[in-house]
This record gives sequence, C-alpha cells and structure tokens, in this order.
Amino acid sequence: MPDNSAIYQAFKQTMDAYTPISDSTWQALVAVTQIKRLKKHQVLYQTGDIPSNFAWVFHGLVRGFVCDDKGNEYNKKFFDEGKFPGAMSALLTNTPSKLGFDALEATWLIEIDFLAFRQLLLEYDDLKLFQIYYLEKNWLLDKDEREITLVQQDATARYQRFLRDFPSLAERLTQYHIASHLGITPTQLSRIRKKSSIHQPM
Repeated sequence: MPDNSAIYQAFKQTMDAYTPISDSTWQALVAVTQIKRLKKHQVLYQTGDIPSNFAWVFHGLVRGFVCDDKGNEYNKKFFDEGKFPGAMSALLTNTPSKLGFDALEATWLIEIDFLAFRQLLLEYDDLKLFQIYYLEKNWLLDKDEREITLVQQDATARYQRFLRDFPSLAERLTQYHIASHLGITPTQLSRIRKKSSIHQPM
C-alpha cells in the first residue's frame, strides 16, 4: 500500500502545475477527500447513477465509457496518473451519468466530494484559478482537438496520432480498448497495425 503522505504530495504537485496552491487552501481541500483503492475491472462510477464525487489518479488506469443500446462500448477518455476521472456534466447538473468509469488496472486514487469542492471554489481564489486553467486545457483545448481529429482524420491517422500523443497508454491498453476509443472495431485496428507495420506491446 502506498504511503498516504506520498499520495497527497503527488496530488498537490499535480495541482501546483496548474497554479500554486496555498497551505490554507490545501488543508481545506484535503479535508473533503479520501484515498480509495480499486481492483482491476472494479467500477468507480456507475452509468445511470447520480454521482457525488470525482477523483484524481495516483497510480493506475481508469476509463470513462458509454454503451449503446446494443451493449457496444465506446471509450471516451482514459485517465492515467495525474488525471481527474469524473462525470462532470452529471455532477454539474445533478443528473444520472451517461458515462461509466472503471479501473483497467489496479488503481490508487483520491476521491473528492464535489459539492464540498464547489464550496471551496467560492472561498479560495487560488482554487478558482486552478479550476479555470484545468478547464481551459482539458475541456476546451484538448476536447476541441479530439473532436476535430475524429471528423477530419481517417482511422489510420487517428491511430497514428494516438500512438504519438499517448505512447505510454498504447503500451498499457489492449487492442480492444484502443479500438473502442478510436471508434473502430478491433478487427479494423488489427488490419491498420498490420498494414502500417505499427506494433505496440499489449
């Protein structure tokens, strides 16, 4: 089991990378969090539930995914170390989540009480700045880039871009999960890999 202080130190380093967090803000934030361990394949947040928390990953890998009426899965986003998995739209609207989240590896993370976090945003300016910078990078810039890529690039180009942008994830994910993220079938991905002679360890 990782040392709790090491987990929280890494969490603070992630937040400080967006904007420095003061000691008083940090103590208030820690008070509304808890450390949680997930086994491989364990559900973090269930599709259809109204969530009350979001999380930060210390070690491991979580996916956010949706299922269609036929049970086909689409992996919207992967969350490895330093990322924040959570059904943010459902949290903001207090409605059932269209996304599910589960662990693709044994995972250690910190869960954050959403309503308590929102209250802290009203009280601490440095936490406001963190929220602004985080949303700009992850909800505006990265989201726009991915949506443009899905529309403009074919499957081969999307796969090559995935390998370039997320080389460590490509080594940790199965072909099934990568294909689901790219919006293609594992068979299509296998053909792309074979044709372009791009091979990543699974």
